[in-house]
Parts: sequence; C-alpha cells; structure tokens
Amino acid sequence: MNQRINRSHYRPGSSKRRQQYFLHRLPLIIIIVLLLVFLSVFCWMLGRHFLGKDTPPTLHSDPQTSETGASGPAESPSDIEIFTEPDIANAPIDSLLEDAGRIAAGYDYDRAIQVLQTSEYYGSDQRIDEAIAEYEAVKSTLKPCDISQVTHVFFHTLVIDESKAFDGDADEKGYNQVMTTKDEFLKILDSMHDKGYVLVRLHDMAEIAATEDGTKMTRKSILLPEGKKPFVMSQDDVCYYEYMEGDGFATRMVIGEDGKPTCEMKMDDGTVQTGAFDLVPILEDYIQEHPDFSYKGARAVIAFTGYQGILGYRTAASYSDSPTYEQDRQTAAAVAQCMRDNGWELASHSWGHRDLGTIDWDKFKADCDKWDNEVRTLIGPTDIILFPFGADVGDWHPYQNDNERFRYLKNLGFSYFCNVDSSQYWVQIGTDFLRQGRRNLDGYRMWMDIVAGDDASKRKLDDLFRAEDVFSPNRPTPVVWE
Repeated sequence: MNQRINRSHYRPGSSKRRQQYFLHRLPLIIIIVLLLVFLSVFCWMLGRHFLGKDTPPTLHSDPQTSETGASGPAESPSDIEIFTEPDIANAPIDSLLEDAGRIAAGYDYDRAIQVLQTSEYYGSDQRIDEAIAEYEAVKSTLKPCDISQVTHVFFHTLVIDESKAFDGDADEKGYNQVMTTKDEFLKILDSMHDKGYVLVRLHDMAEIAATEDGTKMTRKSILLPEGKKPFVMSQDDVCYYEYMEGDGFATRMVIGEDGKPTCEMKMDDGTVQTGAFDLVPILEDYIQEHPDFSYKGARAVIAFTGYQGILGYRTAASYSDSPTYEQDRQTAAAVAQCMRDNGWELASHSWGHRDLGTIDWDKFKADCDKWDNEVRTLIGPTDIILFPFGADVGDWHPYQNDNERFRYLKNLGFSYFCNVDSSQYWVQIGTDFLRQGRRNLDGYRMWMDIVAGDDASKRKLDDLFRAEDVFSPNRPTPVVWE
C-alpha cells in the first residue's frame, strides 16, 4: 500500500535547507557585490580622466583680486577653457590638403594633383576631389611667359650690422657701393612680391636638350597666372672673405637644425649665433611665408670664387697647412650639397675674381683650371658662370666657336653665361648657350636712381621698387663709384 507523503512535514524541512545554503554562500555574494561596485567606480573615474573631466575648468586669473583674497567680477563663460577633442580621423587628410595647397601656391599644379591622386586617402574625402578640380581649373588659365623678358637681379653679401659696415674705415666705400643691407633686401622682396614677380631658375628658362636638329639650347615654358612676372636672382662672392670679419657680416654658412642652409655670425662678446644673417636663409624664410614668390621651389643662384675658399671655410690650397683644412673641405662640401638639396643653384664666379674677358690667355686658363680643381670638386657639377666685374668673354653678338675663351669654358661644362647689364632684361639664346644680363641692386645703383629725380630715362629700378623707399638712411652719401 502506497504511503502518502504529508506535505506539511516536507515544506519546513526544505526551507531550512535553503536557508542554510544561502547563509553558507552569503560571504561570497557580498564579496562579488563589492567587487562589482569597486569596478564600476573605477571605470567611471577612468573615463572621466581620459575625457578631461576630472579637472575643474581653468579660470583666468582676475587682475582685480586683492592680496587679501577678495575677488573681482565673476568670470564670463568665454573665460572658461573648454576641452575639445581633436578630430583625429581627419588629421591626415587635413595635412595632405595643406601640403598639396603649398605646392599649388608655387604654381606646380601637376605635382599638387599627383600628390593627392597617389595618396591612400584619394577617393575617401570629397575635399580631395574639390581641390583637384580647383587646381585643374587654375592650371587652365596659366599663360606662357616671354623668356626674352625675364629680368635677373643680383646682390653681394648682405650687410647685417650697418654700424660696423659704415663706420668710416678703409672698407666702408666698397661696402657702400656694392653691398645691400638686410633691411633694404627685405624691402626689395616686398616690393617685387607686390608687383607680381615670381622667382624662377635659370634652368627654367632654357635647357640643353635633344631635338630633331640635334642637341641644342631649347627654350622652356614658364606658365604663370596673368600679371605674374618671372625673374632670376643671384648672389656673388658667397665666401665670407677674411677682410669682412668684424664688419657686420655673416662668417660662414652651416646646416641648420631644420636641415636647411643658414648662417653663423660672430657677436661682439665673441659668441657665435646661428640665424638669418645673409641672403640664403633670409630668402628661404621669405619664401616659406610667401610660397607664391617661388616658381616650383626655385631659389637663387649662388656663386663662388675660390682664392679664400667657399662659404666661409678656408678650402683653398693655400690653406692646406691649417689643422682643420680637410675638415673644412668636408664641411663645405656638405653645406653645398644641402644647398642643392633645397633648390639653390650653384655657380662659378672665377677662382681669383678675375676679368675673364681681358686677362692674358695663360692666366685665363690657369684661373679656370684652379676653380675646376678647388671649387667644383666641393660643390659638384655646375653649368653656370657669373662673370666678375660684369665682364664677358664676347661682345653683344652671339658666341661663336672661334671664340677660344667661350670654347674653353664650354669644354669645362658651362652653358649659362651671365654678365652685368642695367637694362630691364637682356637674354640671348644660342645653339648651345644662354646669356643673360644681371642688374645690380646695390648702394651705388640705388643712389643713381635717387639723384636722377624725375628723369625716367636715368631711373633703372622703378619696375622693381623705388630706391627712395628702400635706401638705408644709415648709408654715407653721396655714393661714389671708385
């Protein structure tokens, strides 16, 4: 016979067992709950920290707060610095567009478009497509420039400290005649920039190229917006000669921390400072601020003699007894390569600063060979020569092969020949050469414009700047050529 289970007996026993089970595990449950609470608080605090919310808003100091602690008016909402999270996702694209924009500002629209189209972000952002369309549109409006109307201006080492250059000593007259001061140079740059001038390379004008008629000097196309005018710039004697020491000039060229060429200058207390103490770093800074002043990264032509070395390093053979001679040659070569890498064109100015058109034939050859052996070996190959004294190895007629001096220079690798000419522009392109006249923008030329007054036939600089607006008041006057 089946025995019926009495449910009244079953329930109390079951409840007691559950109560014992719960009490047995209560400590574990408490531990788990505490851990969850602790973990939640930790995550909350960590999140606030990374979102920058665990620090109270920064309040600007109140100038009306007294020493006793009494405060002035309460800060307005605009006085509180509010944390904004950077747009990390768009940062690479913003940087890409900025780089392309800078390239386009220098009129190299094809390269700017290439940079965008070859980027990993091409096709992922509408702004890239819009920039490409904009560059294509601007490129279609560019006009070819007349190569025969490219002007060429040149300078010598810039005067940095006018009080030392124009101090009445024996060198003052020379500095006053052929040098330009830093402030004058900057004013000239501003005026030329305002007038629409754009710096180009000599090699942008023409180049030796293979044609159907053989290898010859061939005109190139410089494309600029309407109203822009190309020009070439050069600087002579970038050697920092010994006689210039202590007269307010840079002492040598070096490679800056940013990898670009810059200058050193010795101060009155004997220390040496690095900075924009001559044309190269000054012009570089100007182009960085005004990228539309340079055509496709163009920089100036920098010319060297060799008799006291180059770039402020005593690299001539006559200094071979110096304990730093070999190191100076290595450093000078490294600086020269740095200049090339940053767009500067390097050139000959003869070895001994000689008039190559009139000196004896034997002296002519000796000078050319010395420059080839002592300077070209440091700066590398070059095909540009800037004649000292504005001289030339021929008259205004095109060079012919029966001109032995021209032929000798051609055999040394030169194809670009520049004299000095006060005309607005003088360009001559022959079968295998380009000749160009250069305009001296120095103390003497500016003074000649000033004394010319309103006589336009005697004023030679008005297309670039007004001499009266540039000429330094610290210069001795009159400026007389001697």
